[in-house]
Amino acid sequence: MPVFEHVLPEDIEKTSFSIIAQELEGRGKVLPPELAPVIMRVIHTTADFDYADTLVFSPGVLQSSLEALRNGADIVTDTNMALAGINKRVLAKFGGTVHCFMADAAVAQEAKSRGITRAAVSMERAAALGRPVLCAVGNAPTALIGLCSLIDGGFSPECVIGVPVGFVNVTAAKELLMEKQVPFIVNRGRKGGSTVAAAICNALLYMLDAGCR
Repeated sequence: MPVFEHVLPEDIEKTSFSIIAQELEGRGKVLPPELAPVIMRVIHTTADFDYADTLVFSPGVLQSSLEALRNGADIVTDTNMALAGINKRVLAKFGGTVHCFMADAAVAQEAKSRGITRAAVSMERAAALGRPVLCAVGNAPTALIGLCSLIDGGFSPECVIGVPVGFVNVTAAKELLMEKQVPFIVNRGRKGGSTVAAAICNALLYMLDAGCR
């Protein structure tokens, strides 16, 4: 029979993070202190320690992203799953809102008429908001490719979280983003997903919230 450890519900997350820290130490992996809250939350979400090696952060991205969120920046994501997972209560404390345009009928119609993906059109909607935004891409590499074109055209998101998952154009889209002069958090390779995008957003929000208590 399996032996289960009794952990109070309110202590489960704390215990999980303690286990992650112990396992990282056992693997000889030392995380930069300023990046550890993000990397550990992604590991907590996925139970995948590869993220300790594959997450890439542009210089100063955490500081600039936290400042943008503190000043009321919105978050735009490419999936309703990520939208559901991002802590909207904490974001709203600072005046921000989470958007996902993927299910909008007008987005679907425009994408079909132009022969492009809804994700690409959704990023155009993000640029058209006319306010500071962080773009969190957890599914569609076409969203990242579209963002890169928008950035070339003058769009300047506060941060691009580029963690789409899959096999077609995923790695290339991430590498293209990292060539742009824009703050980014990217997971190299095929891994990622909506849960990872939400975890990164939440790590930033919780860091910000903790600093304001």
